[in-house]
Amino acid sequence: MVELPKLLSPNQLLKLLKAEKNTHKALALFYSASRHPSHAHSPAVFHHLFRRLIDPSLVSHVGRLVELIRTHKCKCPEDVALSVIKAYAKNSMPDQAHGVFRRMDEIFGCKPEVRSYNSLLNAFVESNQWDKAEEFFASSFGSRGVSPNLQSYNVLIKVSCKKLQFEKAKRLLDWMWSEGLKPDVFSYGTLINALAKSGELWNALEVFDEMPERGVTPDVTCYNVLIHGFLRKGDLVKAKEIYERLSEASEVYPNTVTYNVMINGLCKCGKFDESFEMWNRMKKNERECDLFTYSSLIHGLCEAKNVDAAERVHREMVQSGVLPDVVTYNSMLNGFCLAGRIREGFELWEAMGRSGCRNVVSYNILLKWLFENRKVDEAVSVWEDFLKKGRIPDSTTYGVVVHGLCTNGYLNKALFILKEAESKGADLDTFAYSSMINGLCKEGKLDEASIVVDQMGKHGHKLNSHVCNSMINGFIRASKLETGIRFFREMTNKGCSPTVVSYNTLINGLCKAERFTDAYLFVKEMLEKGWESDMITYSLLIDGLCQGKKIDMALNMWQQVLDKGLKPDVRMHNIVIHGLCSAGKVEEALQLCFRMKQLNCIPNLVTHNTLMDGFFKARDCNKASHIWARILKCGLQPDIISYNITLKGLCSCDRLADAIRFLDDALNHGILPTVITWNILVRAVINNGVKKRSFWD
Repeated sequence: MVELPKLLSPNQLLKLLKAEKNTHKALALFYSASRHPSHAHSPAVFHHLFRRLIDPSLVSHVGRLVELIRTHKCKCPEDVALSVIKAYAKNSMPDQAHGVFRRMDEIFGCKPEVRSYNSLLNAFVESNQWDKAEEFFASSFGSRGVSPNLQSYNVLIKVSCKKLQFEKAKRLLDWMWSEGLKPDVFSYGTLINALAKSGELWNALEVFDEMPERGVTPDVTCYNVLIHGFLRKGDLVKAKEIYERLSEASEVYPNTVTYNVMINGLCKCGKFDESFEMWNRMKKNERECDLFTYSSLIHGLCEAKNVDAAERVHREMVQSGVLPDVVTYNSMLNGFCLAGRIREGFELWEAMGRSGCRNVVSYNILLKWLFENRKVDEAVSVWEDFLKKGRIPDSTTYGVVVHGLCTNGYLNKALFILKEAESKGADLDTFAYSSMINGLCKEGKLDEASIVVDQMGKHGHKLNSHVCNSMINGFIRASKLETGIRFFREMTNKGCSPTVVSYNTLINGLCKAERFTDAYLFVKEMLEKGWESDMITYSLLIDGLCQGKKIDMALNMWQQVLDKGLKPDVRMHNIVIHGLCSAGKVEEALQLCFRMKQLNCIPNLVTHNTLMDGFFKARDCNKASHIWARILKCGLQPDIISYNITLKGLCSCDRLADAIRFLDDALNHGILPTVITWNILVRAVINNGVKKRSFWD
């Protein structure tokens, strides 16, 4: 504590208080001085203290000081009362502010003037008591001979904007002009900001354009609000247009916020070259780059996997004296991970540890990358280090760890972590549960998956379509169709509506079991419930019908697809062509191939391979050869399947020599034979030898 002099004047005390930067110590000093024999209370000292008491932990002292003023009859000017009202306003205590306002004459010995009225009006607004603000404006102004001024009406505009009454705010602006009050940049800026935040950008732009017409010069904040609004909406063209208007304005210039908003917006739109250009323009115009500037650039570049450029920005950032925060480090770490730069990623990770800049997001990024790259041991080590340091995993962390372990086959470990998290009441979300359930279903552990589904509900998580679809798919893969159908029926009762994927999964299972009537019924139900069957639905049905040798039904379904105006893709064409070829209808398959172009669908190598195989099986080697020629003419590269089909077909037609030439052709094109290739040729040679022996015998 500072030792007080024997004679302590108000000016000396004020100097001591200003020199003490710690407000708690300053208050202690003041209270000590209050007990000093020579102390006399001063308005200047009270004014200084009230201006420092805006922190919630200190606001209790406001009332004590006000009581000192009242009991010691220390007459103060309006500025002191204003500082009290503002301190209460900052702490959302409008009733206390109103009480001081009503007793200003009694406490401070001064009457409230328009500034006090405006401060109290604003106190109601800041506390979201908008109706009280309007009521106070209507009832109090004029009652004591105090008339509202421009600032009063600006607060009233703010009230209308807070209540989303934008037309009322516009009418108020027009009325102010008619009364000669001349709205200023704050009047317009309040309305523009509110409109932009509410998404009414074109209305905000209309108000903005009115300003110069009325002789009001927009400030840089008005421009920034509009630029940010249009960028957030994804309208880069309009944002750039407003930025250019700002650049060409003679009375106002882009500031650091302007450049930050533009750089951040351009990065989010993937315009990294333009963001660099904006950055260079910012430096050229001597605007100070801050942490947000650098972080925006680094984040955008890392998302685009341009980590080299991000590193250059990071180096300049450090050289300019701006220290990276954990958000910047996380962006760089994510960039290294996305680019697969392992060494740099771990070097940065160590640097983050040394500078104390690791948070839960940092661990989430590294864990996700390690699991995705099948580095399970390293991921588990990082996870254990995370827990040893006493950090608390969030829902994302658990989701990443459980999902990573499941996709890498460590189901027991994932299940242990999930159960441990449940027992601790940890923050778990649906993703962790759905990953666990999906992993168990894929391994056929349906009983365990069902237990996790029940646990999920007990811990307050609703089933979603991903979980239900995993369960249905698991039952079908385990040949438990009826159980899958029963689970499907129970989905709605459990608050989860079936999706197209749910129906498609069941339809696929039913088709594979050749239960086509049931599959049709599910398609019908799907349509009745408003789900539009997609190309996958039809592909599954047609494929199932083709595999079940029900080609006429498949063709009927194909016609339905065309009648609906749907455009089958190459995969669906290939399914039908394969079905026709399998049924010996190769000519029909060929005609369908010719009609593909009418549907803007280009036959691919699979299409040609299927047709070629069909003609060979029909022992039509000439047409099969024509298909080979079409493959080459279309610029397609035959693969080993193409060669195997041709070798098998030629051998079946006793053209072994031609088959050997095709084998040489495959080798010349760098296509290596497979076991199937050699089996075809060996069998052909053996059969050829048997035939020759039979002839001579």
